[in-house]
Amino acid sequence: MGKVKREKWSNEFSEWYNELLETAGIIDKRYPVKGMNVWLPYGLRIMRNIEAFIRAEMERTGHDEVLFPALIPETEFQKEAEHIKGFEGEVYWVTHAGLDPLDVRLILRPTSETAMYSMFSLWIRSHADLPFKVYQIVNVYRYETKHTRPLIRVREISRFFEAHTAHIDFKDAERQIREDLEIFDRLAKFLALPYIISKRPDWDKFPGAFYSLGAEIMMPDGRTLQIGTMHNYRQNFAKAYNIQYETETGEHEYVHQTTFGMSERLLAAVIAVHGDDNGMVLPPTIAPIQVVIVPIPKKDANVDVFAYAREIAKDLRKAGFRVHVDERDIRPGRKYYDWELKGVPLRIEVGPRDVEGRKAVLARRDTLEKKTVGRDSIVEEVKKTLDEIHENLYNRAREFLESHIKRVDTIEEAKAVFEDRKGIVEIPWCGSEECGLKMEEELDAKMLGTPYPEEKAKAPEGKKCPVCGREAKFIARFARTY
Repeated sequence: MGKVKREKWSNEFSEWYNELLETAGIIDKRYPVKGMNVWLPYGLRIMRNIEAFIRAEMERTGHDEVLFPALIPETEFQKEAEHIKGFEGEVYWVTHAGLDPLDVRLILRPTSETAMYSMFSLWIRSHADLPFKVYQIVNVYRYETKHTRPLIRVREISRFFEAHTAHIDFKDAERQIREDLEIFDRLAKFLALPYIISKRPDWDKFPGAFYSLGAEIMMPDGRTLQIGTMHNYRQNFAKAYNIQYETETGEHEYVHQTTFGMSERLLAAVIAVHGDDNGMVLPPTIAPIQVVIVPIPKKDANVDVFAYAREIAKDLRKAGFRVHVDERDIRPGRKYYDWELKGVPLRIEVGPRDVEGRKAVLARRDTLEKKTVGRDSIVEEVKKTLDEIHENLYNRAREFLESHIKRVDTIEEAKAVFEDRKGIVEIPWCGSEECGLKMEEELDAKMLGTPYPEEKAKAPEGKKCPVCGREAKFIARFARTY
C-alpha cells in the first residue's frame, strides 16, 4: 500500500478530477453549450455497466421501463403549485416552432412528475392496477446558475434515472420507500460506495414531497455529494393530477406516490472516491476491461509472448471476465501508465521468462502490488484477486467516510471540525426551522437532515439545541456540499 499516492487526489481534488475526466476518456467538456458535455466511449461503457445493474434491479422488483417525451406543456407544469415554485427558475422554455409562436409554451423536462402524472390519471383506474411501478433513464434539463462541474452539476443531466410508483395507501408507499433503500444499498455495494441516508429538513425537501431522503458519499476534499434520493409524495401530486382508483367497495380514492432518483453522479462518485494520483481505480463490477494483459517481448527470445498472452485471455474470457490484450507497439511502461489512468482493476504482465516458466505477474490497481502466479492457477487467482480488490475499495472508502463524521455539542466545536478536516458534523437540534437555518448560517454549511431510519435521529437524553438552549429532539447533520 505504500506505493499508492493520494496527495493530489486529496489536496488538489478539483484539478485532479477535471483533468482525469478527459485524460481517462470519460467525457469531453468542450461542447459549445456550458454545462453540457459529450460522453466518450470509455466513459459511456462504464455508465452503461452501472445502468445494467439498475435495470436488473428494476426488473427484479417489478418495475416496467417507459420512455416519456422531453417536452412538457406549460398547462401540465402549472398544475402542482409547490413543484413549480421549486423548479420555475431552472427550466428551459420552448416558445416557438420555426418562426411561429406556440399557443402553449413547452418546457424541457427538469424532472418528469408533471409529464407522467397526466398519463397516470388515464392509466390507473382500479385497485387492481396498484401498485403501479415504472421507471425511465432519460435526459433532463436544468438551467443551473451555480458553477457547473462535469457529471456533478450540469445543465443537461444525460443519464437521469427516475422510478415513479403509485399505491393504494400510505403504508404501501412506505413499503416502496423501504424497497428503494434496499435497491440503493445493493447498488452502492456493487459500486463499493459506502454512504449515509438523511431525511431532509422540510425547507429542503423535493418540491411537492411529503418527505425526502438523500444518500450522500464523502468526497476527497471533505465535501459531500448527493447520489440518490427517495421521496414520498403522499397524495400531493395525485390530487393535482386527479389520479384516482376505484376501491373494492366501489368508492374512489387518490393514490399515494413515491419517486426514486439517481444520475451520472454515481460515476462521479466512483471516480472520486476510489481514485488516486495515478488516475481512476474502477471496481471490477463496472470496469469495461477487468483484466488487461501486457505482453513484454524481448529481442532474440525464442518464445512468443503474444501467443501466450492470447492463450491466457482465451481462458479468462471463457471464465466470464472482460479481458483485453494490449499488443500496441509502444513501451510497456507507457501501457502501464495508460491502463492505470483508466482504472483497469488488474494487469497481467507476461515476458519471455514467464512463458518459459509457465507463469505470469499479476499487478493490482488498488494497491499497485505485484505477485507471480502459475499458469494453471491464473483463472482462480484472477477471480480471487478481483474479489479482494472490490472488498478493499469498499473498506478503504468506508474508513474514509467514518473518519470524516464527527458528533459535537456546540457550534464552536462544529466550526473547529470544518476548519480542521471538513466532513460531516452531527449536532443536537430542537427541530425548529429557525434554529436549523441559524446553524446553517453560522457554520456556512448545509443541513443534510436527520439520520435515517428515524430511530437513529433521536438526540440522546439531556442534549440541548446549541442555538436556543431548549431540549434537543434530533441529531442534525451538516456538511459542505456539491
